[in-house]
Amino acid sequence: MSMQLYDRTALASSRRITLNYSTSFSLGIRMLSSDYRWAVYAIYGFVRVADEIVDTFHGHDKARLLAEFKEQTYRAIEEGISTNPVLHSFQIACRTYNIGRELIEPFFNSMEEDLESTTHSNQSYSEYIYGSAEVVGLMCLRVFCYGNEERYQHLLPAARALGSAFQKVNFIRDLKSDYADRGRVYFPGISFQGFNDQTKLSIISDIRKDFDLAYQGIKQLPMGCRFGVYTAYRYYLKLLEKIERATAQHIMEERIRVPDSQKMTLLLKCYLRVKVNVL
Repeated sequence: MSMQLYDRTALASSRRITLNYSTSFSLGIRMLSSDYRWAVYAIYGFVRVADEIVDTFHGHDKARLLAEFKEQTYRAIEEGISTNPVLHSFQIACRTYNIGRELIEPFFNSMEEDLESTTHSNQSYSEYIYGSAEVVGLMCLRVFCYGNEERYQHLLPAARALGSAFQKVNFIRDLKSDYADRGRVYFPGISFQGFNDQTKLSIISDIRKDFDLAYQGIKQLPMGCRFGVYTAYRYYLKLLEKIERATAQHIMEERIRVPDSQKMTLLLKCYLRVKVNVL
């Protein structure tokens, strides 16, 4: 039996992890062309497992598990194989689309930071967002550009901005659980008790700048991935709008969500806008 069966099984594992852990992100991935979809599932599956190690593997030696996962990641990419299905699918994506250590290492740095810190300075906040989110956007951009280095470099700032916007929205949405479950507050200079409507609006203003830059890049993506990325963009923008309308107290007490019915409406609107090319 050839390796193709194992490759398909490994990729299916990453897809299942993505669908199980993120209904919002997986909605955008499903709108990608099949040429891109498998690799983005592979990237997200890898990112999700690392994130779970630091966030939910309580009662275990997280530092050791993360260090082992990191070492296994680099070995998988070097050797072109792994007995860990998630890492096997990730190395296929890395080797196919030239996703290198310069993007993977910052990601692990941010995961390690989660094990050590619960608050951030302005500098560590920027570094954390780059490693935990912006490089993930750049990994996906490697897939979307597929060897076109000029296009990759041109769209790089917008891809970083989109990853940053998504992560900051996650931070404000998950403010309560991050503090209650892990003792973390990601926004620099803001304590959980000090979060108020003024600080909320300041954070949202910063996020909107990221969204504005990201939008300019989305309009220039290849058609095979534009619909999927635009769908994810619109979902997170809708989530930000709901957060903006909510009071700071509400955010501190309850996780803001976009109902499934609104997601489906968004999906239809995105399809129509991309179809007639009116982004």
